[in-house]
Amino acid sequence: MTEPRLRRYTTTPALLRILRRKAITLLDPMKWDDSNDSHSLSVFKEHKNLQTLLALCFTETAETYHHWHVFAGDSGGVCIIFNKDLLLEHFDKSKGFDYGPVDYKTLDELRNQRPSIAELPFIKRAGYVDECEFRIIYKNRTRQVASKDVHIPIECIQKIYLNPWMPKALVQSFRETISSIEGCERLNKYVFRSTLVGNNEWKELVSEAA
Repeated sequence: MTEPRLRRYTTTPALLRILRRKAITLLDPMKWDDSNDSHSLSVFKEHKNLQTLLALCFTETAETYHHWHVFAGDSGGVCIIFNKDLLLEHFDKSKGFDYGPVDYKTLDELRNQRPSIAELPFIKRAGYVDECEFRIIYKNRTRQVASKDVHIPIECIQKIYLNPWMPKALVQSFRETISSIEGCERLNKYVFRSTLVGNNEWKELVSEAA
């Protein structure tokens, strides 16, 4: 049985920060592009009288062209694949964390039934349903912070995929850079360049079309 996974599409600097600090960072959702989404979180924050509300987003689906282009679009983007169960062990709900899959709703659904306050951090418009988002949030009523680092073991990381537009000549150098970081030596075998937009086996099979 396949272990549950979470994928995090991000930039190379963000990946290197995770590997060097052995930590992942939750940030302020007010800076998100989707103002509908950030507004839901703002309403939740106000109703709960929070000083801080931070978030971190993943996907539970296989790689898609959309994810690469929107969340890691340049040639330096990466996708980090986490063991879901191991990762979530480090987000203690008794310490202000909460998490869960995002529920996608249409305007008609909201018109017919308003969401509860508790649902607000985990709802999004139906047009985003293909993202299959899984979200972690951090709440604090007494202290205002702009970010929250959570220390995680490198063992949480199963694989790292490099952007499919990354030049092939850079892949080995990237592997060497990652494996040179203390505690990340084993990851050398688990760094791959995505073949989503150029897969040799796909091309061979198509060439055999009858």
